[in-house]
Amino acid sequence: MRISARADYAVRAVVELAVRQGRSQVGSPEGSQAGCPAGAPVRAEDVAAAQDIPHKFLEGILGDLRRGGVVESRRGGGGGYRLAREAMGITVADVIRAVDGPIVSVRGERPTGLVYTGTAGPLLPLWVALRANVREILEGVTIADLAADALPDPVRRLAAEPAAWENP
Repeated sequence: MRISARADYAVRAVVELAVRQGRSQVGSPEGSQAGCPAGAPVRAEDVAAAQDIPHKFLEGILGDLRRGGVVESRRGGGGGYRLAREAMGITVADVIRAVDGPIVSVRGERPTGLVYTGTAGPLLPLWVALRANVREILEGVTIADLAADALPDPVRRLAAEPAAWENP
């Protein structure tokens, strides 16, 4: 499985928005929960600079995230982008789907739409199992988890395995 540059940049941008919105909520009556949608909008230029993302590329990504319901935008002098909902309600899978479409595809199709015959028959359950595993991880990690540097235990355990860091 490959994570595209768009997906990587999108996740980084959304985490940056969550962290900045969390900071803007310190001292507010609602508390300082990372990624509260009530935070002040953040300019795309600021996100691009903080995450070293090409600004023009980020603008396209933010448009996809807005259409996908992950962020919202406001025009004007005090405008910018902010999360459309709380960071704890946005998963990494939500972000990736908004910019790249389905999480796992085979030749551009969802595994459940494929048909294999003969000796290739076992490929279908393999691709479906792969998709289920990837979804379990990406749907189990929220933007709030990333903003707080608090990955769920199952993800930390997998990443702690020495074999996970090897390049076969």
